[in-house]
Amino acid sequence: MQDAFFTGNIIMEEYEVIILGGGPAGLTAGIYLSRAKVKTLIINEGIIGGQMSLTHEIANYPGVPNISGYMLSRTMQKQAESFGCKVISNAKITSYKFADKLKSVELAGKGSFSAKAVIIASGGKSRELNVPGEKEFAGRGVSYCATCDGDFFQDKEIIVVGGGNSALEEAVALTQYASKVTVVHEFDYFQAHKKAVEEATSHPKIDFILNSTVSAFYGLQSLEKVTVKNLKSGEEFEKKIDGVFIFIGYVPQTEPFIDIVKLNERKEIIVDNTMMTSVSGVFAAGDCIEKRFRQITTAVSDGTKAALYAIEYIQK
Repeated sequence: MQDAFFTGNIIMEEYEVIILGGGPAGLTAGIYLSRAKVKTLIINEGIIGGQMSLTHEIANYPGVPNISGYMLSRTMQKQAESFGCKVISNAKITSYKFADKLKSVELAGKGSFSAKAVIIASGGKSRELNVPGEKEFAGRGVSYCATCDGDFFQDKEIIVVGGGNSALEEAVALTQYASKVTVVHEFDYFQAHKKAVEEATSHPKIDFILNSTVSAFYGLQSLEKVTVKNLKSGEEFEKKIDGVFIFIGYVPQTEPFIDIVKLNERKEIIVDNTMMTSVSGVFAAGDCIEKRFRQITTAVSDGTKAALYAIEYIQK
């Protein structure tokens, strides 16, 4: 049974470290902290695993040749829980209070929780094109997750927007469902690794429209066609299509912390070499922080460091 105390009429459960986010950074931090006998709570507003859980196949995680993002997420969660870490998923956080000596988080319908230290591992969310029709057809032909929605497009024609690793790898993965995949990319080159480029460009089901973007979505009950715009000439044409998958990167999910910790111009959390933010005892890790590379392995590294420095902090 967790320690608890009263503050006003609210029961506050007490922990040593609270982790905000259950992606690879948060789960790794949970593993390290709980294994070190630190009373730890992971609070996650969505599904455990974050963006990792939406990845069809992960082929570059050390020691694990091929695994789905969903399975890796569940494995990491079970490992954290086996050491005693408590995990609350699909939670709605209603308030944060990050005082010097005590940090607290309140969840809708679940009460309040406090800790000596907090690790923000809120991750990122899919970047949108922000063009007409995109929001209207989200879930009705427009998707940001191949694993979630790929099988809805069996034997249909789809577009993948993007030219990075995620876009090309998911384009290849989607060929197991779609009859044809057209990659629409804003440049005439790809920002992906050589192997991902070779697999996509050599695949018989994949075509490419370069120097272009999808500028509008149309349909009645579901998506029926899009406008494709050439970014060099400005010319546009309509293309009938059954679905569009958008993989143009991620934006950090840091909105709740704008007035709490220091962010850079891209709304990424600024941390020092101990992973601490501008607030004492508040650390951050993963895709929400200021850094160049965003991979599962770099998130795991961030989570490890944040956990170890958090242990040092609470033991002072």
